[in-house]
Amino acid sequence: METTVVSTSTLAPDEFDRNVPRICGVCGDKASGFHFNAMTCEGCKGFFRRSMKRKAAFTCPFNGSCTITKDNRRHCQACRLKRCVDIGMMKEFILTDEEVQRKKDLIQRRKDEEAMREAEKEARRPRLSDEQSHVIATLVEAHHKTYDDSYSDFCRFRPPVREGPVTRSASRAASLHSLSDASSDSFSHSPESVDTKMNFNNLLMMYHEQGSSPDSSEEEGSSFSMLPHLADLVSYSIQKVIGFAKMIPGFRELTAEDQIALLKSSAIEVIMLRSNQSFNLEDMSWSCGGPDFKYQVSDVTKAGHTLELLEPLVKFQVGLKKLNLQEEEHVMLMAICLLSPDRPGVQDHARIEALQDHLSETLQAYIQLHHPGERLLYARMIQKLADLRSLNEEHSKQYRSLSFQPEHSMQLTPLVLEVFGSEVS
Repeated sequence: METTVVSTSTLAPDEFDRNVPRICGVCGDKASGFHFNAMTCEGCKGFFRRSMKRKAAFTCPFNGSCTITKDNRRHCQACRLKRCVDIGMMKEFILTDEEVQRKKDLIQRRKDEEAMREAEKEARRPRLSDEQSHVIATLVEAHHKTYDDSYSDFCRFRPPVREGPVTRSASRAASLHSLSDASSDSFSHSPESVDTKMNFNNLLMMYHEQGSSPDSSEEEGSSFSMLPHLADLVSYSIQKVIGFAKMIPGFRELTAEDQIALLKSSAIEVIMLRSNQSFNLEDMSWSCGGPDFKYQVSDVTKAGHTLELLEPLVKFQVGLKKLNLQEEEHVMLMAICLLSPDRPGVQDHARIEALQDHLSETLQAYIQLHHPGERLLYARMIQKLADLRSLNEEHSKQYRSLSFQPEHSMQLTPLVLEVFGSEVS
């Protein structure tokens, strides 16, 4: 049977330094690998293969000792073939037709198996559906429309007043070097620009912002000197939360009663989540633009809150910041927080639960796609929602205590009074 030559082009990494250029042992040209048991170039490989296939018998036209080089290797086939044999090229490494076919079949089979493995791997790879990608894009856009990271509106609030009597809570807070949860977003809410009879339902139905600063002369005698400013800030944040909620897919389809119940119960939690964007781990403060709007825990104690709320709040902010959430994960967490079917006053539990489950599945798919090695990230994010419930409860307790004092409750805005003052119970 006639033999067919096939290159055994296997490299022998243990026999040469990859950093040293490989030279053909026949002609000195650049070698491409081991062929038929010797390091050769492609030209000499092919020459040897053809010579063996034809069983050629060459004769040297000179004295039989020609020096073979890259330039003259075609001049004397006899000395070239002799050189091939001298460096160790062997015809036994040439495969028969059957062996060639078996080798080709083996190579093809391995290619097919590799393609199948890649296809299976691709099928198992986490991915987002088009609908999930749309939901995420919608939430990110909603956040961008309702969170101004320039904090330009803060100058429209009643001005922050940090002087005045130092409360016991404020002196304790100074050691924390931390900030108020309210510094996420702020709102200029003024008695002159907002109808004091405006209720939460009307605000929900027609989301808009209003401005101008109320006269702050009445608060100067108060020990809670930061209360007017932070009340405006929280009012602004509530409006932004409402705007964000209305852009969550499915939220507008809920009844007005359920929308109000969800917003009233979750507003402070979503504000705390939003405020993490401005939280600074270096000095444990919320930085919202200029120095006037850099808030410390001591500032918030001057608005009537105590460290029973503020210490766990700072701990929450630090933990959330250290999760290093991507913006997409952050906005999905806010939406999941807002769409909690177990909120007080909720009627259509099943529908709200379905919306929240869908968001949770989308968040998990996103995490699997972008953080394949972080299996606990989703669980840690959900734990933050449990922490927020405790913070919400303490906030409600402190708000009730504050609102029972007329000299302080009169500094609050109508929206704050509506949301926190008549919570669904």
